Amino acid sequence: MAILLTKSTKVVVQGITGREGSMRAKFMRRLGTNVVAGVTPGRGGEEVDGIPVYNTVKDAVKNHGLFDVSVTFIPGTGLKDAVFEALDSDIKWIVMPVERVPLYDILEMVAYGKRKGAMLLGPGSIGLNTPGIGALGWLGGSVEFAGRHFVPGHVGVISRSGGQSGTLPYVITQAGFGISTVLHVGTEPITGMSFADVLPLFEEDPDTDVMAIFGEMGGSHEEEAAQLVKAGKFTKPIIIYVSGAWAPAGMKFSHASAIVERGSGSTQDKITRLREAGIIVVDNPNEIPGKLRELKERGKLRVKQPNVKKGD
Repeated sequence: MAILLTKSTKVVVQGITGREGSMRAKFMRRLGTNVVAGVTPGRGGEEVDGIPVYNTVKDAVKNHGLFDVSVTFIPGTGLKDAVFEALDSDIKWIVMPVERVPLYDILEMVAYGKRKGAMLLGPGSIGLNTPGIGALGWLGGSVEFAGRHFVPGHVGVISRSGGQSGTLPYVITQAGFGISTVLHVGTEPITGMSFADVLPLFEEDPDTDVMAIFGEMGGSHEEEAAQLVKAGKFTKPIIIYVSGAWAPAGMKFSHASAIVERGSGSTQDKITRLREAGIIVVDNPNEIPGKLRELKERGKLRVKQPNVKKGD
């Protein structure tokens, strides 16, 4: 079992012939992802790592049937057109590892995705990685790093930081635990999926016992997660680190979304709301393994790795 990605998930890569698209398509395939086709206008008939390339998503669908997910390696100013093309081809989940996307374009994409009943991960997301099954985007960095530090297990990971999406799996696996799925929500001021959208997927996953989250100042992801827990809509233990405790109000830090406004978005405000909801808050990511051991001793976390079966 995994959230969103299985061995049979059909993937199309938009922008596959570009430098990033070709490199990441190969990375995804090496990890086991079922990359069926790629799309680049004007490059139809070519291949990338044995993957057939088409001029349009509709051409790819005509030859391979409906796709479950599109991963878009498109420059920010062209992302909206690519996303609309995927949505108009009835693709219900789009992963967008693209930064510097015009804000109004993001608003249009998110609104159109909702009308189409689709999920949008990003923009600015480096993707998702389910150890033993595959990856969407480039979360895991390299096949070698992912193979060593993205080990199947029972800790789900969500991050607001692309770079720290690899840090949490590293400290977790170094401590002898494993990962069910790692997901990066994205770094743009507005993203299609939030913590509150993602957590219910982990709630339903029988292989996820505990969540480890890397949060940041600014935005409302963490507060929305706290509200979800307080409402009883997420019941598994959560351990979270929220960066930026030192930042004063009004300061921009790290990502475009990490801006603290007076009365909201500060790390201290987030920590207060998280603790009020009963969520475990740590002062340093290196404290997460100790909290996982405590949960294991209380019978809340299994150490045995899940069985990753063919077709999962």
